[in-house]
Amino acid sequence: MANAPVQRMSQLMAKTLRDDPADAEVLSHKLLVRAGYVRRTAAGIWSWLPLGKKVLANVERIVREEMDAIGAQEVSLPALLPREPYEATGRWDEYGQELFRLKDRKGGDYLLGPTHEEIFTLLVKDQCSSYKDLPVVLYQIQTKFRDEARPRAGILRGREFLMKDSYSFDLEDEGLARSYALHREAYQRVFERLGLDYRVVAATAGAMGGSKSEEFLAPAEAGEDTFADCPNCDFAANTEAISYELQPVDGSAVAAAEEIPTPDTPTIETLAAHLGVPASATLKNLLVKVDGEIVAVGVPGDREVDLGKVEEHFAPASVEMVTEADFAERGDLVRGYVGPQGLDKVKYLADPRVAPGTAWITGANKEGTHAKNVVAGRDFEVDEYVDVVVVQEGDPCPKCGTGLKLDRAIEIGHIFQLGRKYADALKLDVLGQNGKPVRVTMGSYGIGVSRAVAALAEQTADDKGLCWSAEVAPADVHVVAAGKALQTELALDVSEKLSAAGLRVLVDDRAGVSPGVKFTDSELIGVPKILVAGRRAGEGVVELKDRRTGEREELTVEEAIARLTA
Repeated sequence: MANAPVQRMSQLMAKTLRDDPADAEVLSHKLLVRAGYVRRTAAGIWSWLPLGKKVLANVERIVREEMDAIGAQEVSLPALLPREPYEATGRWDEYGQELFRLKDRKGGDYLLGPTHEEIFTLLVKDQCSSYKDLPVVLYQIQTKFRDEARPRAGILRGREFLMKDSYSFDLEDEGLARSYALHREAYQRVFERLGLDYRVVAATAGAMGGSKSEEFLAPAEAGEDTFADCPNCDFAANTEAISYELQPVDGSAVAAAEEIPTPDTPTIETLAAHLGVPASATLKNLLVKVDGEIVAVGVPGDREVDLGKVEEHFAPASVEMVTEADFAERGDLVRGYVGPQGLDKVKYLADPRVAPGTAWITGANKEGTHAKNVVAGRDFEVDEYVDVVVVQEGDPCPKCGTGLKLDRAIEIGHIFQLGRKYADALKLDVLGQNGKPVRVTMGSYGIGVSRAVAALAEQTADDKGLCWSAEVAPADVHVVAAGKALQTELALDVSEKLSAAGLRVLVDDRAGVSPGVKFTDSELIGVPKILVAGRRAGEGVVELKDRRTGEREELTVEEAIARLTA
C-alpha cells in the first residue's frame, strides 16, 4: 500500500476556533468543533470534516479487525426499510416517536433503521436452510437513525449516528452462549485498543428484548447512564438493571391500622414534619396512567420513583403522569392523600422495600387524613413487585451487601442474548440433522462507533485540547513550521521523509499565522507527537514534544526521524 501523502494545513478544510460554541454543553462537543473535526448541520445531525473522518475511520478499522478476527462476515444492508418486518415483531409501535417513519409516493410505509434485527433475520432466512449453514455471525458498520426529542451533547446524542451492529445465529442455546462470549471478548479488545477506560455492567434489554444483556460503559462526567459499582465484589450494573430480592418481615405485632388527622400535609415533607417522623416511615404512592388505565406505584417516602424503570416494566405500553382532570373524574382518589388500602380498580405496584409485613404511614384516601400502622399484606395487597426506586449512593450491593458507588458513563457498546424473539416472529427455521425444522436462536451486539470518538475525547482531553491515542489519531506526527522560510522549508522536508518512512503526517505550513497560534492549534488538534521546526532550524535541529506528557527534547532531524519511526 502506498504511503499516505503529507496533509498540509494550508490546504486542509478545517478551521480551528478560539472560543467554545455557544450551544456546547460537554467537553467533547466543545473540542471537536473548536479543533475542526465536526460541524453542526442541524439539531442532532453532524458533518465530519477531514480530521474527524480520519479518527472515525480509525475507530471503524479497529472494530472491523476485531469482528473479522472472530469469524464475523461483513455485509451492507439498506438504511431505508419496509414497515412489515418491524410490524411482525411489534417494534413498529414499540419504538414510539423515536422511530423515523416515512411514506413513499405510492403511500407505502417505511422507516429509517435504528437497528436491524428484523432485516438480518430475513437475510439469514433467505440464505440459510440447513443446520450445516450455522452458526453464522454477520455485521455491518452503518448510519442509524433515531428521532431524539432533545438532541444534545454534540455527537454523543444525535439523530443520526454511526454504529457497528452484528448478529449471531445458532442452532441451540449453548451455541448462542459461545457467540455471546466471543463478542464480549472482542469488545474488550476493541475498547482496549482504542485506549478507553470502560466497565462491563449488567443491563436491561429494553426494546431489543431477549434475556441476558450487558453494557460497555466509558466513565465520563458527560455520560447519560448511571452505573453502580461494588467496591467489595465484582458486582456492576446499570442502575436501571439493579434488582433486589423480596424479603418479607413479621408484621403480626403491629397494631391495627388507625386514621389520624393530618391537615395541610399533601407532600411527604409536610407529613413527616407534621408527625415528627422520618420520611422513610411513610409510604409514597405515585399515580401514573398505563395506556389510559390508572396504576399506583408505592415506594418508601424517602425514595424517588424511577419513571424509566416504570416505563421499561410496562413497555410497549405508554406511561404518563395522572392529571388534575384524572383526579376530578375519580372522586376516590384524593390528591396528596392516596393510600393503597381501599383503592378500587387500581392496580398497585410496589418496590420490594414495601415487603409483606412492613408497616407504613400513608394516605387514608380522605382530604387531610393519613393512616398509620398500615401493613403490607395485611391491610393492602401488592399486585406486583418491581424495582422502581432511583438507586442511591450507598444502597446495598445485591450480591454482598456493601454500599454501592455510583458513576456517570457513556454507553459505548451493548450485547444481548436475544433468544428466539425475532426468529419466532419471522419464522426463522432451518432443517436439523434429523430432517425436522429447528428454530434458530439469535444474539445482537452493538458498538457506537461515532460515540466512541466522543467518549475518547471526553476521557483523554486536557485543558489544552484533544489528546488522541496513536491508534485513532488523525496523524502520527504533527509537524509545525514556526514561521520563517527556512523553518517552513525544513518542516516540509522532514514531513516528506517521515511520510516516506510510513508515518501519517500533518504539517502546519500556513503562511501569515503566528507561531503561538500554530502551537496552540497543535495542542488543540491532539496528535500524539508534535515536531517543531523552530529557532534552531538552520542547524538542522528540531524539537520533539509528546502531546500527552508534555515532555520535549531537541534532536537533529535524523535523530527525530529515527525516534518517530522506531
